[in-house]
Amino acid sequence: MTQYLIGVLVGSLREDSFNRQLAHAMATLAPPDFTFEQVQIDDLPLYNQDQDDHPTPAVARMKAEIKKSCGLLFVTPEYNRSIPGVLKNAIDHASRPYGHSVWSGKPAGIVGVSVGAVGTALAQQHLRNVLAYLDVSTMGQPEAFIQAKNDLFTPDGGVGAGSRAFLQDWMDHYVAWVKKHVD
Repeated sequence: MTQYLIGVLVGSLREDSFNRQLAHAMATLAPPDFTFEQVQIDDLPLYNQDQDDHPTPAVARMKAEIKKSCGLLFVTPEYNRSIPGVLKNAIDHASRPYGHSVWSGKPAGIVGVSVGAVGTALAQQHLRNVLAYLDVSTMGQPEAFIQAKNDLFTPDGGVGAGSRAFLQDWMDHYVAWVKKHVD
């Protein structure tokens, strides 16, 4: 059986982040041939082109984790109607130096959760724009703009009953998307 390693990039640093919880919960909906590993981005220096030829160990580690992944899952909050700086910083590091991007050709899905009624719709759209330039094949449908409600997660970290069918459908589409681009 083919195994699919998915690199997960969570755009929140907060310890009790809804988006980190969502990343863990989404992984429980995937089939057994999919493994989800979070890519650490909280220790990256601010991107500086002067360091392209001599990346820090944290940058080299992150790029290696993305490179070995056959697919990507972005789980992003929305900050000021866009993606968080920590996520954009990671994207910039992994796309450089020019001509050595580790993003190119990777299939990706985007989800996000917010306390707001529109979820993370604008952040996801901005992220799609950036990823399109980087040649990341981003799944367009279904979209998942999730509002954080009390029953979104189960006490053990799974997806609550009210959202399970919707998120399972999203995951089923994502699995098919990755397999279509990898197989």
